[in-house]
Amino acid sequence: MHQLRTVRSRILLGTCLSLVAALPATAFAGDVTGSVTDASDTRALQGAQLRLVELGRVAEADRDGSFRFADVPAGTYTLEARYVGAEPRTQTINVPESGNVTAKVILGTDDSILVLGQSANQASALSRQKAADGVESVLTRDAVGQFPDQNVAESLRRLPGVNILNDQGEGRFVSVRGLDPELNATSVNGVRLPAPESDVRSVALDVISSDSIESIEVKKSLTPDMDADTIGASIEIHTTSAFERRKNLLTAKIEGSYNDYSEKLTPKGSIDFAQRVSDNFGITGGISYYQRKFETDNIEADGWNEDDGQITTEEVNYRDYDVERKRLSANLNLDFRVGDSTKLYARGIYSQFDDQEYRRETSFKLEDAGEVTGSGADLVYSDADGEISVQRSLKDRFERQRIRSLVLGGETETDGWRAEYSVSHAKSTEREKGSIDPANFERTFEDEGLELGLDFADPRRPLYTVGGSVGAIADFADPSQYELDSIQVTGLSDSRDEEWSAKFDLAREFAMNSGSFTVQAGAKGRWRDKSYNLDTQYWEMDDLTMADLVGDQTYRITDISPVLDKRGVRSFFNANRDAFELNELDSLFDSTVEDYSVSEDVMAGYLLGRYDSDTLRIIGGVRYEHTKNDIRANTVTLVDEGGELPDGSEADDDTVISEPNQFKRSYGDWLPSLTVRWEPQQNLVLRAAASKSLVRPKLSKLAPRFTIEQNDDNEREGEFGNPDLKPYQAWNFDAGVEYYLPNNGALSAGVFYKDVKNFIVDTNLEDAGEYMGIAYDEATIPINGKRAKIWGVELSYTQALRFLPSPFDGLLVNANYTYTDATGTVPIDGDITDLRKIRLPSAAKHTFNTALGYEKGPVSLRLAGTYRSKYLDELGDDAPEDRIIDNHFQLDLSAKFDVTKQVQVFYEWVNINNAKYYAYNNVGARQNLLQFEQYKWTMKFGARVKF
Repeated sequence: MHQLRTVRSRILLGTCLSLVAALPATAFAGDVTGSVTDASDTRALQGAQLRLVELGRVAEADRDGSFRFADVPAGTYTLEARYVGAEPRTQTINVPESGNVTAKVILGTDDSILVLGQSANQASALSRQKAADGVESVLTRDAVGQFPDQNVAESLRRLPGVNILNDQGEGRFVSVRGLDPELNATSVNGVRLPAPESDVRSVALDVISSDSIESIEVKKSLTPDMDADTIGASIEIHTTSAFERRKNLLTAKIEGSYNDYSEKLTPKGSIDFAQRVSDNFGITGGISYYQRKFETDNIEADGWNEDDGQITTEEVNYRDYDVERKRLSANLNLDFRVGDSTKLYARGIYSQFDDQEYRRETSFKLEDAGEVTGSGADLVYSDADGEISVQRSLKDRFERQRIRSLVLGGETETDGWRAEYSVSHAKSTEREKGSIDPANFERTFEDEGLELGLDFADPRRPLYTVGGSVGAIADFADPSQYELDSIQVTGLSDSRDEEWSAKFDLAREFAMNSGSFTVQAGAKGRWRDKSYNLDTQYWEMDDLTMADLVGDQTYRITDISPVLDKRGVRSFFNANRDAFELNELDSLFDSTVEDYSVSEDVMAGYLLGRYDSDTLRIIGGVRYEHTKNDIRANTVTLVDEGGELPDGSEADDDTVISEPNQFKRSYGDWLPSLTVRWEPQQNLVLRAAASKSLVRPKLSKLAPRFTIEQNDDNEREGEFGNPDLKPYQAWNFDAGVEYYLPNNGALSAGVFYKDVKNFIVDTNLEDAGEYMGIAYDEATIPINGKRAKIWGVELSYTQALRFLPSPFDGLLVNANYTYTDATGTVPIDGDITDLRKIRLPSAAKHTFNTALGYEKGPVSLRLAGTYRSKYLDELGDDAPEDRIIDNHFQLDLSAKFDVTKQVQVFYEWVNINNAKYYAYNNVGARQNLLQFEQYKWTMKFGARVKF
């Protein structure tokens, strides 16, 4: 195999060198350089296409509007410039026998179309999409710093094939083509962002403020110069650059946010600036702050069973959330020009996300209930010859996430050579200290005459009733009857993820009689360390009841009182800590099993060849990535009293045994790719791409955290990480056609196919066995599945309807639909020889987004709808027990009005239709509640001032 790979590499290198040797020997004179701006000289038009008509050579304007044609023969040429939404421009340039030529290109006549508002964002995005090498979607902001939406995740939802997974009704994680967010890669200014959370690689985009972002590119196909660790898409976020604007900018925004559930008004504010200090130095930056208070009503159920046609649940939880979130984001960017050939930059971001969550909960534990009567929508659980446990608990958690990154880099172009270089550092953290998670008070009813009724007439919102004896009913509602089980305090939860990287790319462009050919090579190193340290404590106090800790509920679905006071438990605990006793065994066990650390070093190199003409672009090459891991965690065994210890003796008490372990591994991957872009006529673009890529396993899944719980009969139940997990590997194929319409619009269609092997699933093993030398009777282990097939279709239509009669010529339409079929096979009941077919987790089959906008004069309106069909969230032991997230449709409205050229007021209405969250399984061939949440709508309003 190694010899075969070596032969492939030699063939590719020999082909590139042969093409270079075959280039014609033309007498070159110099370079043609220049810049592209709008008619008002306000904004650089990135993505504008430049063409030397007589030579069939093309170039795209960079983010500062600059372009370059290297090694142009002496002569007179026609320079043509095109940009979506603007009329093409041509001008004549004369290249002398020696020296360079500079051309300034101005596009558009109505500057508001290319600079301000929805039309400007659309023209910019479509121009960059058209100029892109592969399959790509783009979001941009206009020249006065307006992003299409107030939230980055909400903005991304509008792109073809993109949907957002919500948390507490707020968009957080990005799903592309219906696939799991873990299959995407996210970077800011070319720096791969590490994840603050301890158990994932994917980054929640709600941490980053949209006020600091210039554009977002969602790249769905790969070229060899890109990091290859994505199957869904590479999401590339860019902050501002001073050279993107031709004029200085200072804007301030103030906003209020009102949630209908919480009935609270909270603030948001930001300042954004760009300053050209000189022609060769500029500085941009901004800072934003957002506070949001909201409430969520939640119901959850678990342990569904069917027996002789009767479908029952073992647990129902009613949860009342009060949440306050604060975001602080800042960015600073420095740009330098060193002569005519070199640009240098420094870009830094900082984001802080604080999440204070109070959760009051009333739970019914019904697993050991006595007789269960009723059927269908009505069930009655009795404590006769059994027991019903009622828990009332409080979660008081404060969590802080931080993301910061800094990159120093530049590019140099001279004599047909182009070099790009950068070094970067990124660090993400998530930290809790002192959270109460949770405090549990419990009352168990046993043969006391309690009857608990559950009414599932509305399966999403089951209601309960309490009946039976007078004494049992009174005790159910009496807070003094509920005694403390334990208060679980997070002494420390510390997740850290840090990455250093360095890269260097070198390219040489060779002019041809028609077009040009470029040979490019590069190398990149990434050095990553991720760790998690947990210290959790269980505190107990005899005879403590709820009586002195009762609060008021804000739950609206039903009456769940008595509930605990949101702040009372913490105050009482802090004031009486000496009266509590620490449960050392449970504290030690739960703390030790979670700890891990992983280092991951990735060294990569690539070689590619690129042919460019005015109609055809071909990019082909190969990338090699070598991965090295050093993984550390603990093997933790809990032996119940009476169980057998490792030395053969009997445990006199419950005993925790912890041993550190370490695994090292390394592997390499050859990752070829080929991209073709063909423009047979102006405004018609056909694309095709093929590439091999990989996604490395979650570091938390790799961590050798081996947990064994052994009872007094020496039955051992285990939960294991898997340091032998292989990365996902995929062959990706894309093909599409794009037609760019007059008056700022585009119509596109595409198909994609992915052949994925080694996708990862958790499997539950019911039979006794051994893993990594550790015996078990039952175990849960993540494993690599066989293969998965993913294919789908993307359709998109975008148009500014300027051809309509006034006043309808201000309408804009944006609609896209994605169909995704993503299937694989997993074991049934842990038996790897007995497989069943599943849809891949988080893979929604249908995604549809539409927006109707209106923009004319001082008025800008947009009504947006987004739909995502149901998807598999978690695997059960068999298909009926799988957790399914129901389909989701949401409507949002935004309105803006320019009071003057400097002052704009705006309004947003989010979740107009009160879209809810619903998860279920299909035990008994019906939908059974697993989780339901409702949030109501949020309104935002404010003003933006440009100085």
